[in-house]
Amino acid sequence: MNSKDILVIDIETKNTFFDVGGQDNIKDLNMSLTCLYSYNRNEYMSFWEKDMAELGKMMQEAALIIGFSINRFDLPVLDKYFDFNTKALKRIDLLEEIEVVYGRRIGLDLLAVQNLGVGKTHNGLEAVKFWNEGNLKELEDYCRNDVKVTKDLYDLVKTQGFLMVPQRGTDEAVKVSFDLGPKIREALNENTLF
Repeated sequence: MNSKDILVIDIETKNTFFDVGGQDNIKDLNMSLTCLYSYNRNEYMSFWEKDMAELGKMMQEAALIIGFSINRFDLPVLDKYFDFNTKALKRIDLLEEIEVVYGRRIGLDLLAVQNLGVGKTHNGLEAVKFWNEGNLKELEDYCRNDVKVTKDLYDLVKTQGFLMVPQRGTDEAVKVSFDLGPKIREALNENTLF
């Protein structure tokens, strides 16, 4: 492949914050599954614990990692599986981009329903339940759906430069504009517009 890849990533865990004594103990969460979308391959991929070497290689070779709350959750959980610092990877966290401009966080499901007309299929607690029950197909379908929703939101922002953010307790939504172009061009070492 002649150009560096952009990856959209999401992880699920085998346990919960309740199991490990709270968010301060994020390092004690164990990954059950990581799913990603590769723009170069135009393919969704799944990585279980046995696949961590391949996942790590892809992440290190990527120009850019895209996700939703990856700085607070996904990457800190993945850190213990790799011999490199995931915080050194170039990345765009859509939740943080919205929070910087809008001033508060918003859930992926609400954002997806508002902007794409589809939402998440399950939640993180259900993902832990799927793992514990050995329902790996349902777990994989859920994780891949979260990757697809995140990818579609990223593509939408790239195209239109904004997302509609639903307001708490109302049917109203606010247009939140942000430009990912500079971060994308920097990651790809390009001076042209995407």
